[in-house]
Amino acid sequence: MPRIPPALRLTVIDRAQGRCEYCQVPQEAELVEYEIDHITAGQHGGETTLDNLAYACFDCNHYKGPNLASLDPQTGERTWLFNPRIHKWGEHFQLHSDGTITPQTPEGRATAQLLCFNISSRVLQRSYTIAAGKLSPTSEQAS
Repeated sequence: MPRIPPALRLTVIDRAQGRCEYCQVPQEAELVEYEIDHITAGQHGGETTLDNLAYACFDCNHYKGPNLASLDPQTGERTWLFNPRIHKWGEHFQLHSDGTITPQTPEGRATAQLLCFNISSRVLQRSYTIAAGKLSPTSEQAS
């Protein structure tokens, strides 16, 4: 994995407002340091540039891996994953006060399934983060 220069890392974190760009949980709610994700992995030609990097929690980054697409669980069609550089989070997902995330589009459904957004441990973590006032449900999430 290419080394991310410190200045570029700080720019990615700042742009993400300290939140995972996939599940929206803030770094301050986690004990494990968040990672910089190559949206398009190097093995697929992705470069270490600002427009190909996202701030990601450990779970999202590791469930995503080098994947660019997955199957939409509703249609079975191959679907591109949510890309935080070109998509707006609130158009593809809705966060509820109980910690669940409802996908709104094919990209959202494929991403939510692949990144295991709604497994019990992740929902519980988000519900605690919401209760602590560190995450807000509905459309208040960043792009």
